Formats: sequence, structure tokens, C-alpha cells
Amino acid sequence: METQHPVVLQLTAGNLKKRMMRYFRCGIALLSLLLTGTLYGQGRVSGLAFGDFYYIARHHNAELEGQNGFWIRRIYLTYDQKLDETFAWRLRLEMNSPGNFTAGNATPFVKDAYLRWKLNDLHALYLGISSSALFNLVESVWGYRSVEKAPADLQKLGSSREFGVALKGRLTRDGRVRYHATFGNGEGTKAEGYRGKKLALALQFFPSRPLILESYVDYARLQQGASLTTWHLFGAYRTEGFRAGVVYERQRVRAAGGSDRMLRYVSGFVVGRVQERMHLLVRMDRLLDPNPKGASISYLPFATTSKATLWILGVDVAVAPQVHFIPNIEWITYDQEALRADLYLRGTFYFRF
Repeated sequence: METQHPVVLQLTAGNLKKRMMRYFRCGIALLSLLLTGTLYGQGRVSGLAFGDFYYIARHHNAELEGQNGFWIRRIYLTYDQKLDETFAWRLRLEMNSPGNFTAGNATPFVKDAYLRWKLNDLHALYLGISSSALFNLVESVWGYRSVEKAPADLQKLGSSREFGVALKGRLTRDGRVRYHATFGNGEGTKAEGYRGKKLALALQFFPSRPLILESYVDYARLQQGASLTTWHLFGAYRTEGFRAGVVYERQRVRAAGGSDRMLRYVSGFVVGRVQERMHLLVRMDRLLDPNPKGASISYLPFATTSKATLWILGVDVAVAPQVHFIPNIEWITYDQEALRADLYLRGTFYFRF
């Protein structure tokens, strides 16, 4: 046994050294960003963080019932720099706690890394890792990513990022018709793992100041000859103190052998100001098909064998302009009577700088 101790210590030291080197490199990168913005005054550093204290009062998975704790669901550190009147670039790092209810450290990774090329006053080209068109507008109008993801993001219909090329802009001078098109790997922030690509297009309409409409479609070639098609329709009404929206989305995955898998949902939300620094938020997601990926959803795993309904109710209290405390509940009911409902009680915090 004594002859094995040095080996165990050596492996432990090696793992520790690798981890420390990883954190050291990230620290150097962040310090470089800060110094660049300070010395030259041409860039801007910004960031945000949100997380919760959570308690799972009940769950269809008995192993999770009663679980509680603190976690960070997102930390952003972003550096933006304008190179000239035509070009600008962004680097954003993200880190978060593990979402599978296991202990672990927040590991940083690159979330955005793109060069923006302003073609003219109406259109801009993005090269690298940038936001996808799938739920960018839906999430913006919903406005509470700190509480929960947009439905398409939550149910894993696609990634929030696309690694490739994107074109965004206005089709009319007044900005009432806009678009967002992407062509890329279709694997989020990851490099290409197969030959297939993903093409997506979102058309956005703003017929009057409070009204917002969007039509979205994408097509992707998957591994082993499979393909994926997604489309949605989104409508919203937004004023200074009130907003509401409804989105219907459908995704079809077609295997090489011809068998299809469908995932559909409809979601609606309402957010209203009740006091100067207080808002109420209500959201309902109706899952019209069981989601085979449901068990792997971070922080909010769904049962994979049943249709489901998610209710979200929360109160947003702005204790300062950039600091919010949002107590909320998430309640999931299933069509299968044998499945217990899921009830999450959470105290969410959010701040930005």
C-alpha cells in the first residue's frame, strides 16, 4: 500500500496543476481584456450574473425531491471593441454551475467570438460565434432569462449560438421589417463534428410601436443522413410597463430510414409593472409532445414519457437599477397520471455591470 501512495499523490498533483493552469490562462485573458479597455479607451467591459437558492418540494424523480442549495446559472464577462466605422468585435466568456444536481466548479468557456462587418446603414455581417436566430427575439421580449430560458432553448430545440456566418439588418429604412439569417455548423459554440450544416432565417415585423411579429424557419443536416426542420410563429405586444407574447413552435427530426420524431409546444407570457420597482411575471409552456431530451434539461429536468405543462410565477423586485431579486416558482404537471408534478421554489438574484 505504501508504494502506491506516491503515485496517487502524483496524479492528484497533476490534476491540480492542470486545473490551476486553466484558471491561470482564463485569468490572464480577462486581465488582458480589462487592460486593453483601460489603456486605449476604445473598448467596453460589461458583465452579468444570476443564480438561485432553490428547493425542490416535489418531483417525478424521487431522488431529486427535497434537494436544495445555491447555484450560479450564468456569469458573463464581455469585451466589445469598435475598430473603426466599419468593423467591431466581441469576446464573451461564460461560466455556470453544473445543472445536473451534482457538485462541481463553474468552468469558463467562450460564448461569443465574432467580427462584425457593417456593410452599410442597413446590413451587417457577423463572422465567428454569434447569437442564433432561433429564439433571440423571443428571449428579448420575455425579458427574464434570469428566471428561465426561452421555451425553444429550454426544450433543446437548438442552441443560442451559431458558429459560422450571420447576416442581420433592416429590409426597410424605417426598421419595420428586419431579418436575421445564419449559416453554420449547427452545433452551438462547438467546432464542426460532421459535414452537415444548418441554415436559418427569421423575419421580424414591427407594424406599429407596441406590436411585434416574427416568422422563423431552419433546416439542418444531421449525422448519419438525418435532417431537422424547425419553424415558429411569434407575436407580442410591448409597452413601457406591460408586455405579453405567444409563440408556437414545431420541430421535426427525420431519420435516414424515414421515421420521424415531432416536438411541438405553445407558450405564452405576461409581464406587468405593479409599482415603480416591482413587476409580476406569469408564463405557461404547453408541451404537446413528450421530449426525449427532457431528462437532460439543466436545472429543470422533465419526464421524457409524457406531455407536460410548465407554469412560472414570479415577482421582480429591483432593489437597485442593476440589481434584482426575483422570488419565483416553477410547477410542471404531466398528462400521465402516474407521474408526480414537479414543484421548484426559488429565490433568484440578478445583477449586471
